[in-house]
Amino acid sequence: QVQLVESGGGLVQAGGSLRLSCAASGSFFSINVMGWYRQAPGKQRELVAVITSAGRTNYADSVKGRFTISRDNAKNTVYLQMSSLKPEDTAVYYCNGQFPGAGDYWGQGTQVTVSS
Repeated sequence: QVQLVESGGGLVQAGGSLRLSCAASGSFFSINVMGWYRQAPGKQRELVAVITSAGRTNYADSVKGRFTISRDNAKNTVYLQMSSLKPEDTAVYYCNGQFPGAGDYWGQGTQVTVSS
């Protein structure tokens, strides 16, 4: 069993910053890709950013240059530093992890609200 627990969401004004964290715990040997996705009301869940165990990253065009994904493999934790936030970034942000031999897991989600 694997658990992903997110933290760091909240309410921020446009132009502000937030840092999300997601810690993995449970029974697993390693974590392959970790990533952040988001889902706004009435919209499909979309990729925000992903990072491999080697540190290779990929971002959605809408967040390039504003968001930075990173991970601490020793702590089994992935982070999302969000800067220059816009109202359109408002969504529930979900952490995802791919665990070899254990499967694909999601966190419970954390709300990010950006006011104009």
